[in-house]
This record gives sequence, structure tokens and C-alpha cells, in this order.
Amino acid sequence: MRCDLKKKSSILKSLRTGLLIAISIIVFAYAFQVTNVNFETTRSEVRITQLTRVLRALAKPELVQYDTTEEEISTPFYLPCPDTGEIEEIEKNTDEAYIQTSVICASPKESITVEGFNMAANIKGPINFLAASGVKRQLANFETNNEGYFSVDVVIPTRQPVAEAQYITATIRTTTGLPKWTDTAKATWYKIIETVFIALLATTIGTAASIPISFIAARNLMKDSTSTPTSTALNIIGFPIGAYLGYIFSKWIIDLLSPFEKNVFVTLIGLIISGLIAYFSIRKGLPSEDIKKPTTSVKFQRFAFIFIAGVMTILSIILFGEFTKLTGKELENVLGPFSFLGYALFQIGDITLMLVPAITAIAFGGVVVSLFNKVGLSLQDNLNTKILKIINVVISTIAGAILFALVMAVINWFYQFNNQRISLYYPVLIGGFAGFILAAIAKPKHPLPTGFIIYTITRTILNALRSIEPLVMAIIAVIWVGIGPFAGSLALALHTIAALAKLYSEQVESIDDGPLEAIHATGANKLQTIVYAVIPQIVPPYISFTMYRWDINVRMSTIIGFVGGGGIGFLLQQNINLLSYRAASVQMLAIAIVVASMDYISSKIRERIV
Repeated sequence: MRCDLKKKSSILKSLRTGLLIAISIIVFAYAFQVTNVNFETTRSEVRITQLTRVLRALAKPELVQYDTTEEEISTPFYLPCPDTGEIEEIEKNTDEAYIQTSVICASPKESITVEGFNMAANIKGPINFLAASGVKRQLANFETNNEGYFSVDVVIPTRQPVAEAQYITATIRTTTGLPKWTDTAKATWYKIIETVFIALLATTIGTAASIPISFIAARNLMKDSTSTPTSTALNIIGFPIGAYLGYIFSKWIIDLLSPFEKNVFVTLIGLIISGLIAYFSIRKGLPSEDIKKPTTSVKFQRFAFIFIAGVMTILSIILFGEFTKLTGKELENVLGPFSFLGYALFQIGDITLMLVPAITAIAFGGVVVSLFNKVGLSLQDNLNTKILKIINVVISTIAGAILFALVMAVINWFYQFNNQRISLYYPVLIGGFAGFILAAIAKPKHPLPTGFIIYTITRTILNALRSIEPLVMAIIAVIWVGIGPFAGSLALALHTIAALAKLYSEQVESIDDGPLEAIHATGANKLQTIVYAVIPQIVPPYISFTMYRWDINVRMSTIIGFVGGGGIGFLLQQNINLLSYRAASVQMLAIAIVVASMDYISSKIRERIV
């Protein structure tokens, strides 16, 4: 019985193996058809000739050139042969370099032999037909042997018959002086430097954005973050309200300061004063320790100081942007060869002012969320379940309506429905109904996994961004900011954010849980946990990932140039399209050297850090 079972099992195993082999053969056979595998084309003489020519051109990059001198040696030639008797041949000085033809006259399209004597060994040059009108036509190229001799068969071109002698010439080109860089090499040097800095800027922007995102994209940090239904609904309501108020407030401050924005001295004084007020207000509003529990009056005073500090901080950011713009513009005019420093200052100021409304909106939104969250916790602690259930139903209905309306506003921006029922009324009704149902089902004091929801949304967005090729991002960036390296930096920065945030978050997920548990046991909040338990463990790998990403961005920026994203890729594409393979070889060589150097440098830095 056991033997029969073993035989059946063996037969089944053999059948499965055979079936897998057959499926594999079918899959690979179909792959051959889909990919149009055809080795017959590789044996084509035309393709082999073209491939040989391209490979030989790539093996001879146009790196250096020499100054050249040209010397023309000519011999008279008649086209066609004259009707009047014999042609008197001109005697040649056989002690010097000279050329002669197999015949002194011929008809168009006849083949003759051109020979050269007493020339320098192993030199190259063209053989031309010089018409009586002075127009040249190249017939062939010659190359002398070790004895300074060459012999080349040429075909006489079709030209207007004339009675006087025309000429066949051989141009001797000799190099003089020391080698110097070609224009191709100089352009390649400039573009490869541009490529490195495109990657550097993209890596810097991407790293700065990825670090905070990585903490909310880490499962171990977010899985235990919960919130009550009341606080969650109030947060959804509070953030857009706070963000709108912050945006309006920032615009009001900018308009208020507009009369002084052109005065460097006033801007600097305002920056210093607002900075000092913000510093001392923060110290007053956030004391290092409390000896006794603060009273309501003290809490109100601290809140006032924190509010003043926030307003002064926003004012300082605006004044900083204005000051750096004005200072940068002045320095750009006076620094001469170092004017790029002024240009950089101007752009930093411009970026700062551009981001002020967004920063202020997020800050105000965070403040309102914090206040509403405290209100939600207070309601949960002080109200009974039935009353809290009613309040939850009301505010959850409002929160659902607001959330769906905001999401639909984003969708409407893309698709432009131009129908308020679709873009506003239906989302509000559906969102309100969904919020009502969820609040009715949920237990009013049962915590919701808001941290896990935020984690899931963040990882989904990162995965979606990472799935988009940088080339596509570069095309969009080129449309936005125009052709050039800035478009390449923006495209790579966006892709860097998606890639680094994933790597960073996975590193956070793999840290030791011991310090986390120890910090939690002290009653620390989420920010304190990250600062004291997470960051000390992730600094070395974060630096390592950042260096590796810079290495990747250098390589990717060569491809970004193909769609107008600047860098050496743009130059490489031009030369390939023009079939200038020797020039393209210079760019390929530069890319290989830079990538190899970056790989070596980054590996050494990682070796020291990790």
C-alpha cells in the first residue's frame, strides 16, 4: 500500500515537473515572438558594416585636437581630352613631393589612378578635382605608406568641358604644436558639471522633504497612534479652517509690508526686531519646567506669548525672504565673477516668499487641530456616552461633508466638470451621509486607528509617485519651468522624495524597539519619542542612503537630459541624432568617469559613517 502511494506521489511529482518545464518553454517561446528575436539580421553585411563604423567611431572620442597646416600638391588635368594633337606634359621636380595621374586627360566618369611620391610617411588627406571655375570636388582620400607613397583609383566627375587645363590636387595636412581640448570636450566638461549639480540639488531637496515624511510612513511609529471619533472629526473640520485662516493671514502680512519691501535697511531692522521678539516670546510661552501646576491665568498668558511668537516667526520669515532678495540682487551686480552668490541669495529669498503662504497655512492648521483635539479629549472625559454619541453624529456628518468636498475639489480641478451638483452638492451629501453612518456605528469612546490610516495613505502616495518614471516627471517640469537643468532638478527631486521616504521609513521600521519602549514608559509624546529614541538610531543609514541616492541621481540626470532636463544627456542626444558618434563617445566617457568616481566616493563615505 505504501509502495503504491509512493509511486503515485512520484508520478504526480514528475508530471508537475514536466508541466512546469513545458509551461516555461511555452512562455520563453512566446517571449521570442513578442520581442521579435531575429538573429538573421545580425548577419546582414550592411548592418555589420554600420555597426563596425559606429563602434570604431565610439572608440575614438574627440578629446584633443592639434593645429594643422595644409599644403596642396597639384597636377594639371584635361577634361575631356583636347582635339588638337598631343598635350605637353609639365616636368616635375622629383626631389620634392609630387603627384601624377595615369593619364593626363580623360572623359567624365572614367576611372584613373592618382599616385603620390616623396611625401611624409603615414599621412592622410583628400584628393580633389579643382575645376577652372575654382570649385573643388573631393574624389577620394589617400594615406601614404612608410615610404611616403600612395596610389588611389578615382572617378573623374562630370564637369563643363573647357579647353584649358584643370587640376587634380592632394592636400597634405600636418599637425603642429601641442594637443589641446576640442570644443566637444569643453562642452562636455561644462555639461557634466551641470549634471553633478542637478543631482546634488535634487538630492538636497528630496532629502529635506523625505525625512519628515519617513516618520509618518513608518508602520512601527504609526500603528499605535489612535484618536477618538470626536477628536478625529474635529481634526478634519479644524485643519482646513486653520489652513484657510493661515493663508489669509500670510497674505495680509505680505500686503502690510509691501511699502517697505524695497528698503534693505528697514527690512533688516524689522528682521532683527521680529526675530528677537519671537525668541523671547517662545521662552516665556514654553518654560523649561514648572515648579507647580500653572493656573488658568498663567496658561492664558503662555498661549498669548506663543501666539505672538508664531506671528513674529511668520513676520521674520517674510522679512528674511525680502532681505535676501534685495541683498542678492545688489551682490549680483557688484561681485563680478562671484555674482552666482548673489543670484543664489535672490533665489533663496524668492523661494522663501513663495512658500510663506503654504507654511503659514500648515502652521495655522496644526494649531487649530491641536486646540480642537484638546476640545475632543475634554468632551470625551466629561460627557456621558449618549450625549457624546449625539455630538459625534453631528460633527462626523460635518467632517464627512467637508472631507468629501475637499477631495472632490481636487478631482474637479483636474477634470473640470463645471457642474456644482457633481463638484459640490453630491460630495457634501455623500460625505455627510458616510460620516453619519460611521458615527452611528462607532462606539463614541472607542479609539480609531488614525495612525495606521495616515500610514497607509502616505505609503500609497509614495508608491504611486515612485511608479512614475522620472522622464515623465521631467516632461511635466519642462512644461512648467522651461527647458533646462532646473526642470531636471525638479523631476529628480520629486522622484527622490518617493524613493528616499520609502528607504528611510523602512529603516525606521527596523530599529531596535528597546529605546522606543523606554521613552514611552516615561510618558513622552510622539515628537519626543522620535527625537530621543528614533533619530539616534537612524542617522548613519540615513546619510548612507542619501549618498547612494546622489549617486543614482547623477546617472538618472543623464537620461533626464533627453527630454530637455539639462545636463549632459541633452548634449548626448543631440550628437546621437546628428550621428556624431565620436562626439557622443566623449559624453559617454565623461558619464562613465563621473559615475565611477561617485560610486567610489560614496562607498568610502558610507564605509566611514556606517
